[in-house]
Amino acid sequence: MSDNSIHFPILDDIARDLSEEVNFPTSLDAAMMIRNTLKNPDVSLDQVAKAVALEPLIASKLLRLANSVIYNPTGKTVTDLKAAIGRLGFESVRTTSLAVAIDQITRSKKIANFESLAKMAWDHTLNVAAICRVLARRVGRIGPDEALLTGLVHDIGIFYLLYRAADYELYRTDESAVLELIVGWHDSIGESLLHILGLPERIIEAVHDHETLREVDNPCTLTDVLYFANLLAGGGNFEWMSGGVLSDENPYANAARERYASLLQEAEEDILDVRSALAA
Repeated sequence: MSDNSIHFPILDDIARDLSEEVNFPTSLDAAMMIRNTLKNPDVSLDQVAKAVALEPLIASKLLRLANSVIYNPTGKTVTDLKAAIGRLGFESVRTTSLAVAIDQITRSKKIANFESLAKMAWDHTLNVAAICRVLARRVGRIGPDEALLTGLVHDIGIFYLLYRAADYELYRTDESAVLELIVGWHDSIGESLLHILGLPERIIEAVHDHETLREVDNPCTLTDVLYFANLLAGGGNFEWMSGGVLSDENPYANAARERYASLLQEAEEDILDVRSALAA
């Protein structure tokens, strides 16, 4: 399809939605509630624990994360939510709530027509998030948890578009229309969502245009880390949609993969730990 006018109805609805009160999926409403709690610079550990306790899925995921290898190398198990949050920190609470929200969208009956695409997008997201954390640890100038969160939300626009597209007959019956909508609009809509969700400006800046090929010798900023992680996870030209088939027309991507191949091999266990902790 090449006539972008076919997308005007959904884009007009979304633009109106984003400028007023956003029609979030229920799972993102929970993430918003936790985000609003964390906005208070004086919020206490008790207050955060009480807010999280209202969402059993998020609470259970935080306990699992706190006892995972990446956050519990000594093997000392915690069973109390407050202790788990204390171990993880508030940034991990924000990350986990969004991970649960996106995962629930991919499992929603509403987007059953797009199940395969949603699963591929979520798998790619987990890969990018895990690689972001590993790269941040190697670079040493960027917080690994912030990098993880950045990777987790870098394609949030895809999941929101799938959720909204389910309301339109065109997208339920025409896969090419869905793909065109996602490729053309997920970046700008995702940025708007991140602003509404209250993500830090440096994360939004990193997400902005993260798929545009450019020459970067070494990742030294959050923007660089996300860019490289997306390339290494097959994000260039949406390669993940085609099962990770590399394009010969993407020399920068191929060069980056070759340069960081050894790092990914060395960090394979770390990447698997992160994916396991965030996945359902």
